Amino acid sequence: MVSDIQKQKAEKFLQLHHDEKILVLLNSWDIGSSKLIEACGYDAIATTSMGMAASLGYPDCQVMQLSEMLAIITGIVNAVQAPVTVDIEAGYGNNLEEIITSVKKVIATGIAGINIEDSISLSPTLIDENEFCERIAAIRSLSDSLGFHLVINARTDAFYTSTASPKEKLAESIRRGNKYREAGADCIFVQPVWEKDMIATLVKEINAPINILSNPTIGAGVPPSVRELQDMGVARLSMGSSLMKATLALIKKVADEIVTQGTSNVLLDAMTPVSETTMAYKMAIGMGKD
Repeated sequence: MVSDIQKQKAEKFLQLHHDEKILVLLNSWDIGSSKLIEACGYDAIATTSMGMAASLGYPDCQVMQLSEMLAIITGIVNAVQAPVTVDIEAGYGNNLEEIITSVKKVIATGIAGINIEDSISLSPTLIDENEFCERIAAIRSLSDSLGFHLVINARTDAFYTSTASPKEKLAESIRRGNKYREAGADCIFVQPVWEKDMIATLVKEINAPINILSNPTIGAGVPPSVRELQDMGVARLSMGSSLMKATLALIKKVADEIVTQGTSNVLLDAMTPVSETTMAYKMAIGMGKD
């Protein structure tokens, strides 16, 4: 059963995709990171599958068990006030029936939205677009039957999986994006795309809010700024796994410096200014400002 609060959060989350201001999501992976992001003023919480899997010692791509993911999501939903959207990868199921069963369990945690992708483990071949449309339509039907609007962010991996030319990948993404929108998706997620002209074309040619990934490790050069993307008409910007990767990279740098040099300069730099870091942490765990 979907509560009134969950319905209200879903409505708020949907509206954030249509506001003039771009929706920026710093993807979290546990209760602590989610509370900290909320304390920093972000309007919604989005999870990263890679981050959650890494926190449990797993690789990405649905190696983590659904029950383990559900436990993390439940903790996050209960710990924050903001709407929560969850990366469910390819849906945690081998067929439509299994995917719908999984989505029911995800919805039961109190979330407002999901991210679902049209490839499995980034395999060379995308899922048939009609089959993926059936999944979106079935999830939308499930949402409607529960009396609330689950925000569906449909990700197409044409740029990841295809060996075609950039122009052909762009055309594939546009075709799939529009079909997914017609099937019931609220937002279309295309990644990894950083060329401004391609992003502008996606925004123009896909009849839906567009989600772009901000991950400096995936492209050459400096990616467009948040303001630039907003001015281009991008509705949603996700950090993906980059925040978790940066956290792990920091741990590695600190560990290497201590063992090789016996100093903690990297750690001290990361904690500067200490007062602001400490305050944000205290706000995240509910300790106030003292």
